Amino acid sequence: MCEVGIMNLVSSEVLLLEADRNQQPQKRAYVSSILEQAQIVITVNDEIEQRAKVLEKRGFKAFDALHIASAESGSVDYFCTCDDRVLKKTRRRTDIFVKSVSPLELANEVLT
Repeated sequence: MCEVGIMNLVSSEVLLLEADRNQQPQKRAYVSSILEQAQIVITVNDEIEQRAKVLEKRGFKAFDALHIASAESGSVDYFCTCDDRVLKKTRRRTDIFVKSVSPLELANEVLT
């Protein structure tokens, strides 16, 4: 859907950094090729850093907090993650301002 312009893929500096740090060359290349298709890349700024600090104090790991804060800042429709722990934690909170979904849930949302 992103390839044909129906949806926009949004990335962030945090995603790019995390992908670049992947120790598995094939996985790193695959993720990078997907992220290259992003129409928007969210740049970390003071607002995102401050929000991430709040999320860290509420129990999120630093990278997870930055991912969530970036997604919120970008006003995206979905924050998609494969991390079940992050999914559970974001869903329990009422102060997360983006809908968290797994890849399968995202597919179900946008294809139905």
